[in-house]
Amino acid sequence: MTVESTAARTPRRSAGTTGTTGTTGTKSTAGKRTTAKKPSATAKNPPSGEPGLVQLLTPEGKRVKNAEYDKYVADITPEDLRGLYRDMVLTRRFDAEATSLQRQGELGLWASLLGQEAAQIGSGRATREDDYVFPTYREHGVAWCRGVDPTNLLGMFRGVNNGGWDPNSNNFHLYTIVIGSQTLHATGYAMGVAKDGADSAVIAYFGDGASSQGDVAESFTFSSVYNAPVVFFCQNNQWAISEPTERQTRVPLYQRAQGYGFPGVRVDGNDVLACLAVTKWALERARSGEGPTLVEAYTYRMGAHTTSDDPTKYRADEEREAWEAKDPILRLRRHLEASNHTDEGFFAELEAESEALGRRVREAVRAMPDPDHFAIFENVYADGHALVDEERAQFAAYQASFADVEGGI
Repeated sequence: MTVESTAARTPRRSAGTTGTTGTTGTKSTAGKRTTAKKPSATAKNPPSGEPGLVQLLTPEGKRVKNAEYDKYVADITPEDLRGLYRDMVLTRRFDAEATSLQRQGELGLWASLLGQEAAQIGSGRATREDDYVFPTYREHGVAWCRGVDPTNLLGMFRGVNNGGWDPNSNNFHLYTIVIGSQTLHATGYAMGVAKDGADSAVIAYFGDGASSQGDVAESFTFSSVYNAPVVFFCQNNQWAISEPTERQTRVPLYQRAQGYGFPGVRVDGNDVLACLAVTKWALERARSGEGPTLVEAYTYRMGAHTTSDDPTKYRADEEREAWEAKDPILRLRRHLEASNHTDEGFFAELEAESEALGRRVREAVRAMPDPDHFAIFENVYADGHALVDEERAQFAAYQASFADVEGGI
């Protein structure tokens, strides 16, 4: 495996994961859609057997059966499993490198996905090439699945561009900083897809904190009334910055869908197979005209909300340590090893690829050119404006003053 081949691969195709999704490069044959209590103490850390929590891999890596969702991963092969493991490992390596770059002053801010790799890789690999994805600002694993070069994610956090990629090249929208607003964009896009008679689907990512935003509630209403082909994928990492989930809701988040008239399901967000299966099911519902679905991936943010945050000020170390024992990457590794689906050579090769990816990311970030300082004055008004011209001139004089000082020195 090489980093070069990783960067060049087509959207959502990973080493050995084509068979996992069973949809890459294909079209659905389904007909066109028609229009038409307060949580308990265990809610913070539900056991594997909790009713309603879909799980296919236990934290110990044991495969468990599920009559409803097994069929969505029935064709998975050892190669597919290794591909999912590779996706999660390389995504975590990229994320760790970005965090280090921020600490070194190379990025202004970074939102880590540490602990959420299974939710993102599982759901991302369930999407089809003609589906459209609306992320927030933490979906680095989903971007990886969609074929977006990891280095393109960093330009915005370095302040050199507004996104770094063409959304239509990978059907992956630019990162959205305004909390929850992308669910409205996704719903509107999905309504358009339905009117066009296409059989593709839309998936919108957001967190448990965003679920309290009015934009999300409005999206649920419109998607339900217009039977929009959209999947709402909520990564419930249990902390909206420093606010725990139980401060925001008296019922599990997936149950909110009932009030809007569409299904909701809670999946073990640290189980990549379960996330893959449930998301495939939800996307197939959307494509076949059955309308929206809310998927709550119950996971945990093992790091800080962003690099400006200190989680030790609001949550206990014991809580984090308990979830580290459910690490999504370790879970799949245990399964691979117990099933004799891989060997030490695979892990050694992946480690080398991981280090190469880290080096490439560091070099790419430090080589990014500074943006044009005057670009901020472009596209403010369609036809220009006298006040903007005046501000541009003032800024030019301000910039020139630094040159004069340097020249004098």
